[in-house]
Amino acid sequence: MKTEQPIPASTFKSVKEVEAGAKARMEKAVTDFQQEVSSIRTGRASVSIFDTLKVDYYGTPTPINQVANLHVPEPSLITIQPWDVSQIGAIEKAIRTSDLGLNPGNDGKIIRVPVPPLTEERRKEIVKKLHAVAEEHRVAARTIRRDANEHLKKLMKDKLISEDEERRALEDVQKTTDAHIAKIDQVAKAKEKDILEIK
Repeated sequence: MKTEQPIPASTFKSVKEVEAGAKARMEKAVTDFQQEVSSIRTGRASVSIFDTLKVDYYGTPTPINQVANLHVPEPSLITIQPWDVSQIGAIEKAIRTSDLGLNPGNDGKIIRVPVPPLTEERRKEIVKKLHAVAEEHRVAARTIRRDANEHLKKLMKDKLISEDEERRALEDVQKTTDAHIAKIDQVAKAKEKDILEIK
């Protein structure tokens, strides 16, 4: 998650604009979190663990699913079939050097990635990483809230809204923030359960 950049104060002319802007940015933070979480490994084989992994495709970092077909033929195995077999080495290297802790092998045509069951220790490490990523996105939502609150204060200072409107708007922004942080917590909780569940 890239850190949230504040939006210049002159951008907003009304409470509605401030609230809509904050909501859209918070929704993006939640979506970003969901995408990041889908690539965190659980005990089951899933092609989504490679979603954020890029392979050096003729000098261009390219997502693996754009250079190969990925399949899960059985619960503890992922197969990767490159469209261009000369890319087998590059794909294997990308998996080996990632922090997924996987050990791929190939037969010249297909890469087989066994997904071993996670040890208790590895599960705890992954949960720790999940908590860190969740906190990053909660902080992003709070930063957006602070930014929106500053815009509302400026609207009041510029006499574009009344004190009552400002107070109501600050409450609404807080509600929006709470709702989005709750969504992040919900996604994190579900993923944590998935990681800790022994298949």
